[in-house]
Amino acid sequence: MGKSVLLEICADSVHSAITAQEAGAQRMELCDNLVEGGTTPSAGMIKLSRQHLSIGLHVLIRPRRGDFLYSDLEFEVMKQDIAVAKQLGADGVVLGVLLPDGNIDVPRTRELIALARPLSVTFHRAFDLTPDPFRALDDLLNLGVDRLLTSGQKPSAPEGAELIAALREKAGTNLVILPGGGINEQNISSLLEKTGVTEIHASARELKASPMQFRREDVPMGGSALPTEYAIMEASKSRITALKAATQNVGKAIST
Repeated sequence: MGKSVLLEICADSVHSAITAQEAGAQRMELCDNLVEGGTTPSAGMIKLSRQHLSIGLHVLIRPRRGDFLYSDLEFEVMKQDIAVAKQLGADGVVLGVLLPDGNIDVPRTRELIALARPLSVTFHRAFDLTPDPFRALDDLLNLGVDRLLTSGQKPSAPEGAELIAALREKAGTNLVILPGGGINEQNISSLLEKTGVTEIHASARELKASPMQFRREDVPMGGSALPTEYAIMEASKSRITALKAATQNVGKAIST
């Protein structure tokens, strides 16, 4: 009989965070602007999420969309955001910084980790844009990072399952490999069997229509990936419940 796998849900609103907890999520990665890949949530979002959540709360530290090569000012923003997350009761932070050659910026990452402690530190999918995943993993192990969020350097974690399994084997008990990206109700069981991981990361969202009655569809507010201003993506209770069920009693024993 297998053992359960921890389910982390990524959400970009307080409503979605609460929904995820109600559906059985065991940890929350809180961010903003998921349609752009995620950025740091506001202080208000962190504070209210902490007030409503009893599960672990990890906060994304990412000052903008795009690459992970940050200016000095952007790096200062990251440091300030870590301080805010700590002050507001976060249990962990999620971050990533790269060099121009694509390798992990070890000095800057070390500085951010020192600022974040004693909180848990996850290095996010910036890892998936590095040229040598095993060199990057060695850097993270030497830095003492607690967790690595990765799709196995593929567009989705199911596609990157082979590398994810290899990373988990190399990391052993020194660092948790957390698959994320493109995980859904249809592929989660296979991914768990192929990789042997002990934690999983997903967003499990659905489109929710706005209750607005008066609408101006001819006046867009920006370059959103959504086709209308009158809909938002929110966490789906039914989808998270299904993911949670798949993480229970995984069909084979999981080595850690």
